[in-house]
Amino acid sequence: MTDQDQIENQSPQEWPDSLDALIAAPKHHTLLFQNDRVRVLETRIPRGDTTAVHTHRWASAIHTLSWSDFIRRDGNGKILLDTRVSKSKPPEFAWSDPLPPHSIENVGEGEIRLIMVELKTVELKTVELKDQPGK
Repeated sequence: MTDQDQIENQSPQEWPDSLDALIAAPKHHTLLFQNDRVRVLETRIPRGDTTAVHTHRWASAIHTLSWSDFIRRDGNGKILLDTRVSKSKPPEFAWSDPLPPHSIENVGEGEIRLIMVELKTVELKTVELKDQPGK
């Protein structure tokens, strides 16, 4: 079993901190905001750049600001997606489940620029409605 297989069999919260996007690939990820409920990252991958292998342990809403063709590889270097083959451009807004170890190589003509709003595990609390009309 490879390290990639072991990590994919763990829950995202068990993935090593050393693979977190901000630690493993700081050249391409910037923290814009963080609290106990969300973390907002800006991802910028210039033409010709490849990110280091990293993870995103939380599900996220992604806003694509600029797009370019790319190759996504898993932590072992296996190609998972080559957008030059799929010929589909991403929507302006998308949902992503947690992403296990991967790298992104920008093989297109422009910069890849994303805003990722990562949703941390949040304990939902019931709000008691007191003194509300009709209650």
